[in-house]
Amino acid sequence: MSSSSETKSVLYSQTLLAGLWRENPTLRLLLGMCPTLAVTAAVKPAFTMGCCVIFVLLCSNIIVSLMRNLLKPHLRILMFTLTIATFVTIADLFLKAFLPRMSETLGPYVPLIIVNCIIICRAEACASKNPLFVSIIDAIGMGIGFTLTLCTLAAVRELLATGKIFEIQLMPNAFVPWAAMGMPVGAFITLGLLLGLVNTVTRK
Repeated sequence: MSSSSETKSVLYSQTLLAGLWRENPTLRLLLGMCPTLAVTAAVKPAFTMGCCVIFVLLCSNIIVSLMRNLLKPHLRILMFTLTIATFVTIADLFLKAFLPRMSETLGPYVPLIIVNCIIICRAEACASKNPLFVSIIDAIGMGIGFTLTLCTLAAVRELLATGKIFEIQLMPNAFVPWAAMGMPVGAFITLGLLLGLVNTVTRK
């Protein structure tokens, strides 16, 4: 009994850590590049997008895991998409109702979570093949890993573009803002440097 519980705890911890680092969806698998590049000009929209992805990923993994034994091979992608679309709609309507300004800032990128490769990948690779609790742990790990990456990129870009984070002035008055970091080119440069850093650390 003790050996079985230890085995499960190891499985759960490995599943959680995989999303945070070893299989980080953005830094290691290069999934979800569209929101990674589009909503990381500031930390607030990046964090909001990350929370939406966590919500959709968690709920869709739960539903897919519960119906995994009923899935037919030729219908599974359709079922995944319908399940994901349901929770994306809930997230989108919630933002429009309670955070209208943030909803305008994120624009079409919240509805586009429906076709986000991270969500479909986890439904196919994990939730459709594993029991409920493993699927929940996987969703939490992947979602948090994705959100941390978005917030890291956004923090660097916002700080260099405005000298602020969350509208709090962090850079000295003599600092000259890098306007390019608030533009699309800043997203590509920051992401490229971060990927290079991760690859260097991984090789070492």
